[in-house]
Amino acid sequence: MFSADGMQTFELFSGTHLVTLFIFMVLTFLLISLREKLGPYQSSEVSHQIWLVATNQWEIGSLPLHLCSISTFICIFLFLKPSKKAFYLVFFTGLLPPILSMVTPELFHDFPHYRFLKYFLHHATIAWSVLYFIFCEGYRVPRKAVLTAFLLLNLIAVPIFFINLLLDTNFFYLANPTESTTILSYFGSGITYYLTLEVAGIIVFLITYLPMAIWMKKEKGH
Repeated sequence: MFSADGMQTFELFSGTHLVTLFIFMVLTFLLISLREKLGPYQSSEVSHQIWLVATNQWEIGSLPLHLCSISTFICIFLFLKPSKKAFYLVFFTGLLPPILSMVTPELFHDFPHYRFLKYFLHHATIAWSVLYFIFCEGYRVPRKAVLTAFLLLNLIAVPIFFINLLLDTNFFYLANPTESTTILSYFGSGITYYLTLEVAGIIVFLITYLPMAIWMKKEKGH
């Protein structure tokens, strides 16, 4: 369950993958339905880092500098110190992207391997944390935050790009797509890859914001 080379049989949209996605959707529905009875859950990268070290797999590319890891830290920060401005960014990076990551995960280990459990629990918790702040804390996102958050994400990506060049890493998947087949695998290569990332990013931001816009309009109507 914890070995580095055990259970490396993950198959996209296999039975275990589909069941895991179904469980996520059910728990998400319960989180929203029972929001007044639930408390916050803080996700962390600590256990993953410990596992990498224990199995002699840790390398510089294991640093928690991917988008979902940064979203995790923002969520933890929000639980410790509420901030609407910080929420604006994690709303766009921590809601739909983790869900898309679960639909097409960069994963080699199948259930019940630790890596499988950690991957889905980690990404699910990010999305649940964002939903918690929306439904339990009453956070809302203004329309102007779409552009502001998109520009801020690009600003964060600039130093990440140079870190990748310096350390030969692939944080934010800016160096190249994922090793396993994911959505990024269809984004092309070279300049086409970066342009597609930008276009996909703004589309994801707009799709993410649409339900929020409808919800806020509905609230103003009452």
